[in-house]
Amino acid sequence: MAKVKTAFFCQSCGYETPKWLGKCPSCEEWNSFVEEMVSTTKKEVVAFSSSTGRTAKPQKIAEIESKKEPRIQLRDKELNRVLGNGLVAGSLILFGGEPGIGKSTLLLQMAVKEVGKTILYVSGEESDQQVRMRAERIGLDNQNCFILTETNIQNIFKQAELMEPDMLIIDSIQTIFTQHIESSPGSISQIRECTAALLRYAKQTETPVFLIGHITKEGSLAGPKVLEHMVDAVLQFEGDRNHVYRLLRSIKNRFGSTNELGIYEMLGNGLRQVENPSEILISDSDATLSGISIAATIEGLRPMLVEIQGLVSTAAYGTPQRSATGFDLRRLNMLLAVMEKRCGFKLAAKDVFLNIAGGIRIDDPAIDLSVVAAILSSNFDVPIAKNIALSAEVGLAGEVRPVNRIDQRIHEAQKLGFDKIIISKHNKGIEQANFKIEIVQCTRVEEVLKELFSQ
Repeated sequence: MAKVKTAFFCQSCGYETPKWLGKCPSCEEWNSFVEEMVSTTKKEVVAFSSSTGRTAKPQKIAEIESKKEPRIQLRDKELNRVLGNGLVAGSLILFGGEPGIGKSTLLLQMAVKEVGKTILYVSGEESDQQVRMRAERIGLDNQNCFILTETNIQNIFKQAELMEPDMLIIDSIQTIFTQHIESSPGSISQIRECTAALLRYAKQTETPVFLIGHITKEGSLAGPKVLEHMVDAVLQFEGDRNHVYRLLRSIKNRFGSTNELGIYEMLGNGLRQVENPSEILISDSDATLSGISIAATIEGLRPMLVEIQGLVSTAAYGTPQRSATGFDLRRLNMLLAVMEKRCGFKLAAKDVFLNIAGGIRIDDPAIDLSVVAAILSSNFDVPIAKNIALSAEVGLAGEVRPVNRIDQRIHEAQKLGFDKIIISKHNKGIEQANFKIEIVQCTRVEEVLKELFSQ
């Protein structure tokens, strides 16, 4: 029997040390070390072995044959978009999100809807009966979706070699373990070695593998940081439990853009794809209220319109509050300083609250002008006409700066029935004759305010 000893591992980077340390010397994280059992006898962690036995040889880069890898087109168009227009064969994808947000539901829904593909869904957290109940609620379309309730990775690979599935889903990586490591499932060593074995399986068999991963209370993926480096793509499923909408973002993607965004609506029978997010992110209220403006933004390749809500009130306790939901608070403070210094609006003694409707978070600087308009609309208590959209960045000098792909933003506003859009005068090549919507080009914030509030 192997002699057992313990060691301490950093939860952030996987650094190993024989004694506990307050600060990791590798990644400099504090209080990140946990104790695990390790064996002094080195065993080969054999979980999957290739039958080809081929050895890689160095090649000249000019002699390597360049070929376009065909992508697997999924029926879920939102997931397809976030992955980079399809799933690459042999890719390893890590899927993270808060508990109860819908990670398992989304991947099970994909498995039971992919007609014509053999999919192995490995559940280490739920029984086969629980998975069946959820699948019945979603709707069973794919008769070749197999459920395996197993946590031993050696047994999982035995079944996978017998079945040769087109796709493998692991729910979740924190529950999977290998017998060659004497530590509990979910530990640093188990997660690292099991992920490495699944990576070998994916690359050698060209089978796409999805891993569902837990996240910590800080919002980062649980386990060593090396886990995110090993996989080909990291997808984050996020949203507010009080809202029915869920957002799928790509944090890392070796085969596509990381700017794409997928939007779902959580219903009783599963997740519904939202193909036109502009319609859900803009309220249908007929009442004309102050403090509301519409911004034309772009997430990845997708243009959409979002509703910006601002509220300005007198500071009741002396120290003014600054609060932003779905928007960078530091950028809000910068825009308030620009309005104070360059435009002469006295907002330093007032509370300012900002919200992007629908629970979505936007980092596009093109919504700056809409944020300024919403705040000043609330400050004056004068509503902005509902048929006006805005899309421009605001500089520190109070100038209205151009943004990229402005033609797509204008087309999106035109498609949704807006009559006017305000953009920067420095956006070149925009011809009014090419659009049915009225295009107003401004160079300063003061010009925008005259356009909005002079009626």
